[in-house]
Amino acid sequence: MTRSIVITGASRGLGLASAAHLYEQGWQVIAAMRSVDAGLKNLRAVTGAVENSPRLTGIKLDLADSDSIACAAEEIKMLVGAPDVLVHNAGLAAAGGAEETPMAAWHQLFATNLFGPVEFTKALLPAMRAKGRGRIIVVSSQGGVRGMPGISAYSASKGAIERWAESLAHEIAPFGLGVTILVTGTFKTEILTEQTPDYGNHNGPYAKVYEGIHSAGREFVDKNASSPEKFARALAAAIEDDAPIRRRTVGPDAAGLYYMARLLPGNVVHTIIRKAMKIPGANALKDASANTVSARKT
Repeated sequence: MTRSIVITGASRGLGLASAAHLYEQGWQVIAAMRSVDAGLKNLRAVTGAVENSPRLTGIKLDLADSDSIACAAEEIKMLVGAPDVLVHNAGLAAAGGAEETPMAAWHQLFATNLFGPVEFTKALLPAMRAKGRGRIIVVSSQGGVRGMPGISAYSASKGAIERWAESLAHEIAPFGLGVTILVTGTFKTEILTEQTPDYGNHNGPYAKVYEGIHSAGREFVDKNASSPEKFARALAAAIEDDAPIRRRTVGPDAAGLYYMARLLPGNVVHTIIRKAMKIPGANALKDASANTVSARKT
């Protein structure tokens, strides 16, 4: 029988590459996205799928909207009853330190990256439990392994969804369901460019921090960023996991950080990250902060 998979955020980037790859592998792909018409157009262009193909369906899903989540879940249940695989790929990112990222952005990221996936899973779990088999795949990132500088809100949301996924795995294992966490590295997608708002004040007290982070990031992306197709192949492998919980890394930087965090003391990992991200020492930051305060007073 043709197996079914739901992939959120399937209109571009990693989700688009994954939906296209799995369609080509013979899966029934339910592509969940905010812009269905544009997303399906992209998917058909990549896969060659004809309009109204029974193996490629687009459904509207806004993870920050409870009504949208409920409607999408009902549509999925009408299509396939219960999906064999649910992939939580959709997500938002934001650049900026903890102090400078506005609370509205924190709420928006957690709504899309954590609360939405939780609510969507809750809506589909009864059918998946009744089916007695299936897998939920949570796409995380390096920021979920260790809090990364300059993306505080994003790191916090990814760390939170990893802890939720771990808890969920214990709860659903008796029903024949499993969870895989995919820890991603750096990929060449739109999230690195136009999708990510930057809330950091690059002329403020954290200017030198941002300068180092952006310099290190540009160098790494230019030399080492992986293609979305590599992620799609890794996802296809993760689908076949049969353990109650499995954690996989995708990309050399994700693997390096994951194993470093497991093997080294936390303070050592912290120091390595700071140096890799070219974050200046304490004196430089104190000087910059003092100069900013002085300038405000005058």
